[in-house]
Amino acid sequence: MSNLRVHELAKNLGMTSKDLIAILAKEGISAKSHMSSLDTEAVELITELLKKDKTTPAAPPVQAEPAVVKKTKPAGKKKEAPLRDIAALVEPPRVVEPPARVIPEIVQPKEAVTAVAATVGTAEVATPKQAPEAETQVSVAPPEPAESGKVIRIGEAITVKELSERLSLKPQEVIKKLIEMKVMASINQLLDVEAARSIAEKFGFRVEGAALGEERGEVQDAEDLAGLEPRAPVVTIMGHVDHGKTSLLDAIRKTNVTGGEAGGITQHIGAYEVQTNGRKITFLDTPGHEAFTAMRSRGAQVTDIVVLVVAADDGVMPQTREAIAHARAAKVPIVVAVNKIDKPGANPDRVRQQLSDEGLAPEAWGGDTIYVDVSAKKALGIESLLEMILLQADILELQANPNRPAKGVIIDSKLDRGRGPVATVLIQSGTLRVGAPFVSGTQFGKVRALLNYRGHKIDVAGPSTPAEVLGLSGVPSAGDSFMVVSDDRKARQISAVRLQKQRDKERTRMTRVTLEDLFAQIQQGAVKDLNIVLKADVQGSVEAISDALEKLSTAEVRLKVIHGDAGGITETDVTLALASNAIVIGFSVRPTPQAQQLADREQVDMRLYTVIYEVVNDIRAAMEGLLEPTMKEKSLGRAEVREVFSITKIGTIAGCVVSDGLISRGSEARLVRDHVIVYEGKVGSLRRFKEDVKEVLTGYECGIGLERFNDIKVGDIIEAFAFEAVARKL
Repeated sequence: MSNLRVHELAKNLGMTSKDLIAILAKEGISAKSHMSSLDTEAVELITELLKKDKTTPAAPPVQAEPAVVKKTKPAGKKKEAPLRDIAALVEPPRVVEPPARVIPEIVQPKEAVTAVAATVGTAEVATPKQAPEAETQVSVAPPEPAESGKVIRIGEAITVKELSERLSLKPQEVIKKLIEMKVMASINQLLDVEAARSIAEKFGFRVEGAALGEERGEVQDAEDLAGLEPRAPVVTIMGHVDHGKTSLLDAIRKTNVTGGEAGGITQHIGAYEVQTNGRKITFLDTPGHEAFTAMRSRGAQVTDIVVLVVAADDGVMPQTREAIAHARAAKVPIVVAVNKIDKPGANPDRVRQQLSDEGLAPEAWGGDTIYVDVSAKKALGIESLLEMILLQADILELQANPNRPAKGVIIDSKLDRGRGPVATVLIQSGTLRVGAPFVSGTQFGKVRALLNYRGHKIDVAGPSTPAEVLGLSGVPSAGDSFMVVSDDRKARQISAVRLQKQRDKERTRMTRVTLEDLFAQIQQGAVKDLNIVLKADVQGSVEAISDALEKLSTAEVRLKVIHGDAGGITETDVTLALASNAIVIGFSVRPTPQAQQLADREQVDMRLYTVIYEVVNDIRAAMEGLLEPTMKEKSLGRAEVREVFSITKIGTIAGCVVSDGLISRGSEARLVRDHVIVYEGKVGSLRRFKEDVKEVLTGYECGIGLERFNDIKVGDIIEAFAFEAVARKL
């Protein structure tokens, strides 16, 4: 028999690689990961060991033994430590009771101990015969009805009527208390958690705030654990720009996506499904653009496995390190795909060496990172890569409960002209069905239609399935949670409360100028703002461009994206830019004819782009124009003082010869004596013979009078200069 890898032997024995590695460790056989090789002796030893284990567990009558031992011990040590004996008596229900009744074993341990403490004073200790009575008392005793009735759980919002029903009161009583708190509310008015808590406390109840859907959360969690089933892995492809990420995914899916992207660069996240060996894999293709860091990090947060694509002819680049950092921050395993191995200058070993320096040591070198050499162009190593992804997924033991309301994450969203708001949702648990009411961020809706990644209609979407959802009230933000709720009314309530909270935050974020703030701003200097109205094709692009532009802000020029949204440029956007003195930027969108006419009429600056580099460069140039220019001194000329004349009522006049450049009347001037500046001011008068002149050129004689300065001596140098404004760079 030849050497076998751990995962191959585990497959033959019908067990997981993790369990087999644990057995090998007990037997003293070293196996670092599922890819470790086992020699023939180790394989035979483990096979025989497992065969023995399968034949021996025929008679395990161990349950009776601990019960007898634990009950006989307390009787012998009756007088030594009564409290410990009784604690031992209380514990046997864990062994004696069947598994279904193990949960309520310690319902009220404090009361049991206090009851025991009362009997200890009389030196009477429970005998083993009395143990079953204590046992039944502890396990059967229900919690006090007063305590369970005094606690209510509410979600993010609750109406006055619902709150009165939970408090077992009439709505009028709750409204009366609200009026006492100076809150005017009708029976259908929404109350947030804080208001509901204040009312409940006045009636002697305690409120436990629950997040969305958490009113049934504990039961659902128990159901989740009971109904867990294996799910498909969600894989994110990361790497440096132009290293072949989309081309690799293209080779996997056997379709052409790169051709449809601007400049061949993926501009926003795409979610796709792939079938291999009868199993499904979900891929997220995050942008390789440097400025799209936020989108790439969001992709890593919803993924199970990261495939790091590195070009064999290029090696580790800045975005490669960035992708490694995102994957490590999300605690996601990394599979390295060394791409472009078919190119002449390819050197996969150099890539392995560079990535080893980053902490990704290959398994062949004793590390724990899986490396696969691939060529997206010639479709080499694709099957091996998919096999390694599925192997890594088996080790992670990914599970989800499909028999519950769906929960997921918004991968991306956009405003479609014909279909309205559309969101790409990755379902993480549960099953999403057409017609289900849901909440996502501040938006709500009912699923009108579900589309898979190919654009075909589907009726249901299970765990790890990406789907386009139609039926939203608005465009949600990328990264928002998506959750199915019980009915439309509940969805509207939660959406309204979240929207109100968001408005309150935005209202508090606006700074009111006081005299103290005004003085502080004056001391800081004139702060200039560059306002931007940003519209893009998808919400993910809006976030990424906003992050890239806001990084350009300095202490002197503050850049603010006053409005950013997905969709075309409308008249409303132009009106907002007009009122705020802002620039309108459109990324992969076009303005409506009315918006274009309004912008032309009101002279609002509107810029349209399809590549993010051009956006950043143009905005940087605009900001450089807004910076206070640097005043640079420019030398005009020099004149040497040959004679000094004192004239009554005028002052001292210097008889000079212009040695360099020119001297002009009214220009800035300084008097230098022995290389030391004696005076700085202006040329007050300039004469040649008896006539006033504007300037005197090199080699000519002239008379120069300096403003408010008469201490001129022979041999002094008069330098004429001017200040010119130079545009500063960021």
